[in-house]
Amino acid sequence: MAKKRPQTKAKRPQITDGARAVGADGQIPVVGAREPCPCGSGRRYKACHGRAAAQAATELVHRPFEGLAGEGDWVALRELVPAATVELTLKSGLPEGVPSVTLATVLPMAWPALRRDDGSVLLGLQNDTASGDISRDLADTLQRALTAAPGTPVEGRRAPADGPRLQDLLDPEGAFEPVVHEGFEFWVPDAENATPEVTASLERANAAAIPTVRLTGVDAAYWCETPDKNHLRWVMPHPEEQLLDALARLHAAGKSNLGEGTRLVGSFRAHGLTVPVWDLPSGVTAEDVEKPAAEFAERLAGALATDAPLTADERRARGGLTNRQVTLS
Repeated sequence: MAKKRPQTKAKRPQITDGARAVGADGQIPVVGAREPCPCGSGRRYKACHGRAAAQAATELVHRPFEGLAGEGDWVALRELVPAATVELTLKSGLPEGVPSVTLATVLPMAWPALRRDDGSVLLGLQNDTASGDISRDLADTLQRALTAAPGTPVEGRRAPADGPRLQDLLDPEGAFEPVVHEGFEFWVPDAENATPEVTASLERANAAAIPTVRLTGVDAAYWCETPDKNHLRWVMPHPEEQLLDALARLHAAGKSNLGEGTRLVGSFRAHGLTVPVWDLPSGVTAEDVEKPAAEFAERLAGALATDAPLTADERRARGGLTNRQVTLS
């Protein structure tokens, strides 16, 4: 069961009142099975959002994006980034009449996917999925979007157990280059002709989006701005125990920061990967942290290569980091 998320977690944009039932931290609270569902549907939790949670718990794939190009960015776009898009490359190429396939963090009205009027496909990443294998559910949605009538959304469903996964559909050699947006204007190429529902959804989503920037010098690291302080959240591919040991070595040596006034405060665990989090002073921009992050990556590489037993100070540092680790998924 997921623990409570800290304030550094980016809130996902809320699209409609019923699209994602949320508490103050953007996540559906866990309540008693017979209590009213927090989404406000009027149904008991076990018959509403608790049903999907129970299904997912029985067949959870802990690392659903493993084997895909840009695994760390997949995790970041799923859990941390409000507004971003990525052009996807299919193994079999684009079907006739489909000029492009684009992954998006969130789509209007919380649609799982959308076939636009021009035949292009948008695939939403942050939607709730019906099973414990996000990759299989997304692949099923993508396949149905490729054959949907232009101008129509694709509804979510539980993917067949023997259906393909994203790893079966996407080219592993294809580039995965996220483009982070300030807002969700990419939803509506023709804003003047958007429906009132989509326009209202766009306004709500833009109001909820936290300013976010992807660093260019290291992989899968994202700066974000909040009212009190800024943060850097960096999805790392290394085995968790090895990474925590390395971070503890650097922390104990006073080498875990990213410059004056910055502090490594803990980490997330998301989709099988570890996401260290730094607090940054409010005046520190994404550009300011580019060089310190690259230098930290070099220090981390050295610490990862060390297999000596942790010292007493390093064990204490590791305990502190572990105590501040929370699970997102």
